[in-house]
Amino acid sequence: MEYTRLGRSGLSVSRLVLGTMNFGPETSEKDSHLIMDRALDLGINFFDTANVYGARLGEGVTEQIIGRWFAGGDGRRERTILATKAYLPTGDWPNDSRLSALHIRRACDASLRRLGTDYIDLYQMHHVDRDTPWDEIWEAFQVLRQQGKVIYFGSSNFAGWHLAQAQEAARSRHFLGLISEQSIYNLMTRWIELEVLPAARHYGLGVIPWSPLHGGVLGGVLRKQREGGASRGNSGRSVDVLAKNGETIEAYENLCADLGEHPAHVGLAWLLAQEGVTGPIIGPRTVAQLEGALRALNVSLDPATLARLDELFPPPGTNGGRPAPEAYAW
Repeated sequence: MEYTRLGRSGLSVSRLVLGTMNFGPETSEKDSHLIMDRALDLGINFFDTANVYGARLGEGVTEQIIGRWFAGGDGRRERTILATKAYLPTGDWPNDSRLSALHIRRACDASLRRLGTDYIDLYQMHHVDRDTPWDEIWEAFQVLRQQGKVIYFGSSNFAGWHLAQAQEAARSRHFLGLISEQSIYNLMTRWIELEVLPAARHYGLGVIPWSPLHGGVLGGVLRKQREGGASRGNSGRSVDVLAKNGETIEAYENLCADLGEHPAHVGLAWLLAQEGVTGPIIGPRTVAQLEGALRALNVSLDPATLARLDELFPPPGTNGGRPAPEAYAW
């Protein structure tokens, strides 16, 4: 396993992040525990979850599954860098969501109970709260750190401007602030290259891409359809994506075939090659899917292949050969 620092912090994390959203709704608790066991065996030490995962409002089903796994002992909690999130509704009352100091306190305590631990390594804001002052948010987070309940803080789904607001407010309080930003990022969704990636690099934040294969579309969906196998491309948003981008996806899969690599591994390897990316979140539903994802760490994409991928999936905001945001500063 390869490891890197999470942003400008001294925290060492694996370059693949175990996503747990499927634990409960898609994967049984027994199989979820097997996946986490195998992840540690493989050296994956960075686990990502959220207080709303599990598809039942206010219950935190996924956090409970992880908590019962931690209870198995054997040093698994100490070997795991645990990341969870708060913001989305956990109930129907007015203060059961967002980032007021009250909700932050309640949400953190509830996550700690479900996870069966006395601290969270990385506590992430699931979304930006445009109505709560940054002084209130950072004061609440400072209290959590002083209490020993949280060590580091991160964001998710922030714009570049939000990162700047957050970091400058933290700086005014002489507080470390954010060390990471979790955002959708893949070959088909490259919008964060416009402002978020430059801002994250400037402030020293590690970037953690979610949906690295665009809901499975970049995971060999056309090949699976031809072979008659189960495919996420047959339902949900993937149907519309394929209808609009079928030729591009086919060209991508052909490129991967020429490389002798699975499309999913190429998509993950491309993210790993991007400056500022800590590691993509993989969301295996089985141990076999988890083990297969490790191949991405050994896929090396040469300049010609990277250029071809840019042709198939053009980066946004280039102007005169300059990348964003410098492309605007003509």
